[in-house]
Amino acid sequence: MASMSTQKACTSSSSSLSSSSSSKTQWKYDVFLSFYGLDTRKNFTDHLYATLKQKGINTYRDNENLEEGEPIASGLMKAIEESQYAIIILSKYYAFSKWCLKELVKILECRKEKEMIVRPIFYHVKPSDVGNQRETFGEAFVKHEKDPKVSTEQMREWRTALEEVSKIRGRHLLDSHESEDIQDITKSIFDELSCESSDDSEHLVGINSRVEEMMNLFSTMSDDVHFIGIWGMPGIGKTTLAYAIYNKICHDFEASSFVCDIRKTVEKDKQGLVNLQKQLLSETLMVKEVNIWSYLEGIKVIGKRLLNKKVLIVLDDVDKDEQLKALAGSPSWFGQGSRIIITSEDKHLLKKHHLGTTIHRVNELDNNEALELFSWIVFNQPYPKKEFEDLSNGFVKYAKGLPIALKVHGSSLIDRPRKVWEDYLHQLEETYKGEILDELEISYRGLNEIQQNLFLDIACFFKGEDENRVANIEGVGSSNNMKTLIDKSLITISEGKLQMHDLVEKMAWRVVHRESPKKPGRRSRLWFCKDVFHVLKENTGTKFVEGMVLNSPPHEENLNDKAFSNMINLRLLKISNVHLPKGLNFVSNKLRMMEWHDYPLKSMPNSFQPDNLVELIMPRSHIKQLPEGFGNLAKLRLMDLSDSQNLVKTPNFIGCPDLQRLIFRGCTRLHDLPRKLNLESLQIFILSGCVRLKKFSEIGTNMTKLSELYLDGTALEELPLSIANLTGLTLLSLQDCKNISCSTSVNLPSLKTLNLSGCKGQQSNFWYSHGIFQMFRLTLGIDYFFPAPCPELDSINLPLPMLFGLSSLVSLDLSDCNLSDGTLPDDLSCFSLLEVLKLNKNNFTSLPDSISQLSKLTCLHLENCTQLQSLPNLPLSVSVNVRGCTSLEYYSDKVVQWNLPQ
Repeated sequence: MASMSTQKACTSSSSSLSSSSSSKTQWKYDVFLSFYGLDTRKNFTDHLYATLKQKGINTYRDNENLEEGEPIASGLMKAIEESQYAIIILSKYYAFSKWCLKELVKILECRKEKEMIVRPIFYHVKPSDVGNQRETFGEAFVKHEKDPKVSTEQMREWRTALEEVSKIRGRHLLDSHESEDIQDITKSIFDELSCESSDDSEHLVGINSRVEEMMNLFSTMSDDVHFIGIWGMPGIGKTTLAYAIYNKICHDFEASSFVCDIRKTVEKDKQGLVNLQKQLLSETLMVKEVNIWSYLEGIKVIGKRLLNKKVLIVLDDVDKDEQLKALAGSPSWFGQGSRIIITSEDKHLLKKHHLGTTIHRVNELDNNEALELFSWIVFNQPYPKKEFEDLSNGFVKYAKGLPIALKVHGSSLIDRPRKVWEDYLHQLEETYKGEILDELEISYRGLNEIQQNLFLDIACFFKGEDENRVANIEGVGSSNNMKTLIDKSLITISEGKLQMHDLVEKMAWRVVHRESPKKPGRRSRLWFCKDVFHVLKENTGTKFVEGMVLNSPPHEENLNDKAFSNMINLRLLKISNVHLPKGLNFVSNKLRMMEWHDYPLKSMPNSFQPDNLVELIMPRSHIKQLPEGFGNLAKLRLMDLSDSQNLVKTPNFIGCPDLQRLIFRGCTRLHDLPRKLNLESLQIFILSGCVRLKKFSEIGTNMTKLSELYLDGTALEELPLSIANLTGLTLLSLQDCKNISCSTSVNLPSLKTLNLSGCKGQQSNFWYSHGIFQMFRLTLGIDYFFPAPCPELDSINLPLPMLFGLSSLVSLDLSDCNLSDGTLPDDLSCFSLLEVLKLNKNNFTSLPDSISQLSKLTCLHLENCTQLQSLPNLPLSVSVNVRGCTSLEYYSDKVVQWNLPQ
């Protein structure tokens, strides 16, 4: 197994949560073994040495067979000085060796001067016999006293050393099982080294909580073989977390191995996989060399030799399935209780290799953790110096919790003056350290061409946009490719929106910029204002340009008619604030998204037939009429021409089977719709504010998916009978449709929200002959008129209306409809699901008592009903707004809220 120092190097070479170097002594060896060879070299000491090495504890053992009389090797004394621990195996004849006694004196000297940790093992001897030089220890000194080469001073030193070591707390082995003793000794040393290693060379900010989270995960696992994937974006700290866990638990396993930097090793060396297999076997089998000549042979050897071993294996930075197949192909390769930890930027790879893999995502540091890490790197303390506090927070903000960014930026600022900090922080808005972006670009390079294009589109144009919308624009296969980008930690999806780390975004921008550093017109994507205007004004666009987005330009620009002529492969266009005084000759027919705010012309180029167009968004355009061909755009999903004041007519949409949203809000001159609409995919249709629209289209039988219809403020005089085909309609707004009248019964069973506020009619007897409840007959399915005041019918006792089709209604707005007493029916039981009822600005003096029977009702709005005199008894659960009801005399206690906001 690799030494602790080797593993530390592995960790520090990868991006981690780490920070600055410690001032602690850097030991060459973890443990120095002091023993008498004739007693224990080939038994206890040999077994202890092998176990220590197996656990990755770098141990010095003198293997030279020195003869009596030879001077003690200077290298031996140096090895003692360079060791952190000394294990002294005080065996029966230990004191007969002058070299052992000289080692002992040196060890105790290092204990005082270098804080060496000494662990004596009293191997079949009593500590008191050692300290008092009795039994064999006494016999040894009788021999030394007769040796003329041994001085009195040496004798005194040796006796003092033996007395001192006998008083150090150690381990007394007499009649126990040596294998168990060796395991306990090794575990004790390993645990102490592991505890120290977490802060020995680095400040691991934020690691403890992440390790604890993983340990909680491990505690729920059975004794089967488990694969655990640690997944996250480059530079997030996957290796550091894996190493911390490895240190914490590896002593619980028979063998362990931490295989670092697998991706880089395989990329640099054709025999990389074979070498990694050799390392894995060498460390887990505790042998120096393993003879493997092909990775296929290695697969067989690993699967056979580790079959009965409980092992802990960490495979760090895996990016190909063949790597996993070569090193940990199956749980059946390993013994019960084994744990295989894999770090990777590719979630799909982890899932695909072994379906039972438990995947843990490593998240960015929070702001406090990031500031602490940055402070350790720059100031070697957990908080920034006061005079650099503001700038430190600035760097933390730009790093967005990514440890590698904090480490790279911080290391450039150590002991630098404030002016350098300010200049550096300012530059971050334009460029980023290549070292960081190079690390992040690794995942990008692992994508195929289609996935790379999708990633660049998201980074340049669609960050923060709805995932489904982008998938539709990008086309077939985009949803699956987005999953790949997520699995490779390049994007995330939060509440349906596409997101990515700011540094990943910068990396993508750099990829595009490298396509043509000095000629923007030869890049695939343009999104910086200066680049877009340069290309458009200078006509330097080329066939390489696929996307152009101009968000909120600071000023207006005039373009010539050939501005887009050479961009024949343009797929994505978003632009605004431009004028075309000479018209427009050409726009690419390959467009999938066209978003042009304030389009300045009344027509489009005759050659413009974008058969692949998915979205046409042109608010406030000057378009008078779209080309007829726009009625046959088979892939079109959205058409938004809001506030296009010149638009008078729409296409017929016959050839638009995928159209889901039609928006003509505020098109004040629009007066002509298709005679019939039969759009089976249409979900939202908005005609609000189309004040000249008097007639609505006939509805085909396929329009069952339309859920929202907005006809507010139109001049509609009637709705067609075929509106009954909108069986999926959940919202209908006819607010301020002052001219509408009708008398035919229609059933809309799915309707949840109905807004009829402001529908007053044009005649004094409107509510009787063409009134609001007559409209209910049309829209909701009411068989009879509601009784209304009328001189001719005062003495007639009309039956209560039989209502149907209202079973789903949740919200009803009848505000400002000139409703008077008797217009509302006495029996409102048909509104059984009604939660919100708005009756503001009407003329009745009282309400039907049956309102109190509406069990779902929570809000009753009666604002400015100036003639209202009384209220029925209502449940306490109903909030009532009676602000402006100046005639109200009677109301039930605790029901009315006079100032409830609407």
